[in-house]
Amino acid sequence: MENMYKIIGKDGQQYGPVSAEQLRGWITENRANAQTLVQPDGAQDWKPLGSLPEFAADLKPPPLAAPVPPTITPPPCAPVPRASNKIPAGICGILLGSLGVHKFILGYTGAGLVMLLVTLLTCGLASPVMHVIGLIEGIIYLCKSDEEFVRVYVDGRKEWF
Repeated sequence: MENMYKIIGKDGQQYGPVSAEQLRGWITENRANAQTLVQPDGAQDWKPLGSLPEFAADLKPPPLAAPVPPTITPPPCAPVPRASNKIPAGICGILLGSLGVHKFILGYTGAGLVMLLVTLLTCGLASPVMHVIGLIEGIIYLCKSDEEFVRVYVDGRKEWF
């Protein structure tokens, strides 16, 4: 005579006695797994189904958790996204410094207007002074690392030099 088994279902209810063949069917249907408590006929204690060697081949290992995609961090040499205005501001400071274009690029509207108005209201007489200021600032912008540029001119909001 074939061994019979009682099990505790996922709902906490006791089922059986059932044959080994019926229990294998439940394993296939995912109604029983390695952690399901089983009591073989004639035994007093309940054991996990996975501890019974006669069912080892029928039990599949539990499915692995979905792999967590790795977080993508930019390599250390990648430019800081907030430093995207560094090069345009630097070039405009060097070429168009007297008009304050580099200030407008960085969002310093007040400082940009000062440079523009000084150049225009003096009919260009103060233009060389404003151009030297723009030239110096453009060179400073381009010589700083992206991180330092962001720290000083984006986060620190330093408008002059």
